[in-house]
Amino acid sequence: MEPVTVHLNGDAVRSCITQISAVAGKTVTTIEGLSADGSHPVQQAWVEGDVPQCGYCQSGQIMSAASLLSKKAQPTDGDIDEAMRGNICRCGTYAHIRTAIHRAAQLKAQGGRA
Repeated sequence: MEPVTVHLNGDAVRSCITQISAVAGKTVTTIEGLSADGSHPVQQAWVEGDVPQCGYCQSGQIMSAASLLSKKAQPTDGDIDEAMRGNICRCGTYAHIRTAIHRAAQLKAQGGRA
């Protein structure tokens, strides 16, 4: 099973290696918490770009991308590569993922929330 990526006070962390004591008093957001209706800019960009193939890694990819965009509104390719390096895509959709992150940044700049 793929490690589950969640946000801990907005930072992407792997829930499987995060000790429960590190969570006390902090906000934890799962992929379901990004938006109930798929309106988060990253979710929209993923659908627009038809990013997933098998879907195995997508929750981790999306959560890492959302965390990156919450800190850097217009990330460079280098920023994206660094933020996403812990996520392995078995299908090799890295180019689609990078394109979707740039698109999500555009959507966010146009008034989407992230």
